[in-house]
Amino acid sequence: MTKFLLPLLALICFSTNAQVKQEIFESFKLQERRDVSYYFPEDYSDDKKYPLIVVLDADYLFDLVVANAKFYSEHIRMPEAIIVGIHQSKNDLRWEDCDFEQTTGLPTEKGKLFYEFLGTELIPYLETNYSIAPFKMFIGYDITANFGNYFLFKNKSLFNSYLTISPVLATEMESRVPSRLLDLNQEIFYNVVLEKEKTEDRQRMLQMDNAIKSISKENIHYFFDQYDEPDHISIAAYGISKAFDNVFKLFRPISPKEYKEQILKSEEPVFKYLEDKYARIEQLLGFEKEVELNDIMAIYAGSIKKEDYESLEELSKICKKFYPETMMGFYFEGEYLELLGEPKKAKKAFEKAYQMEEIDFLTKELAVEKIDALKADFGY
Repeated sequence: MTKFLLPLLALICFSTNAQVKQEIFESFKLQERRDVSYYFPEDYSDDKKYPLIVVLDADYLFDLVVANAKFYSEHIRMPEAIIVGIHQSKNDLRWEDCDFEQTTGLPTEKGKLFYEFLGTELIPYLETNYSIAPFKMFIGYDITANFGNYFLFKNKSLFNSYLTISPVLATEMESRVPSRLLDLNQEIFYNVVLEKEKTEDRQRMLQMDNAIKSISKENIHYFFDQYDEPDHISIAAYGISKAFDNVFKLFRPISPKEYKEQILKSEEPVFKYLEDKYARIEQLLGFEKEVELNDIMAIYAGSIKKEDYESLEELSKICKKFYPETMMGFYFEGEYLELLGEPKKAKKAFEKAYQMEEIDFLTKELAVEKIDALKADFGY
């Protein structure tokens, strides 16, 4: 049986639009059949790009990750993602897959094969058959958390983001990870979640934490979260949502606090804040995000409040691109022209807005009021 036969069967099953499916992946590298679970967003489309989240210890973590990802994406706190989970609880596979040599700290022979399985079989299969964005996230717990660190030591890390939950550290990993992060030039999000209960590796983890915190590089985003209540078992249920907050903070809509403290107080044009935010999202995730209505209204309010009329013009162009059927683009253009002292052109823009769909506070009645006011003032 070829290595792609069973994944092909999985592909056929996914055509039924099932969100979660568990299949058997025939691995040529491992010479084994492995249980793998997949999650796809309900509205999956080849026209969109989706970050990939790879979850080891899927028997424990997969459902937790899927639930958090669904909740966060539904509330626009992270992009919709494709999630793949590798099951490792049977016959203690997690230790076979992820164990390391005590003297060197390097993966065992089986670990090297498992590394190749992830990097040269499973992930390439998903990239070939689905619309995967460049951004990839690794999640592991205990011994499987440590295994993710090995992907940092390629010339380019396969993953952009790591969530290591209470890791069992390989030999010298407390110094190797900080050293590698210091050398890497690509953007990396490195999240550690740890219980305060004493474990064998706790002191080494704190040593690693201090070393990483001393790194001052813009491309390394490090987060260390300790929790008082959970023990080594329950810690697996903690931290996933916090990690999503840490990694995808930029993806969230502009908040009232952000509006007051960063937009209104900035000396730069209001529109530049929106432009920079979405350019950064595209740079990080590898795809263009549709501009949220919430963000458009925040920039509109800021442009009016700061009398930044050039930003209003730029905003009208964005609205015509992302909301072409609505009034926004031409209505904002009309306001810009009116404030610029071009009443005749403003009236034409408001007339075009009137013919389009209402959205948010923008109604046809409001467009008529603008048209009538311009007629009364200038006799057009």
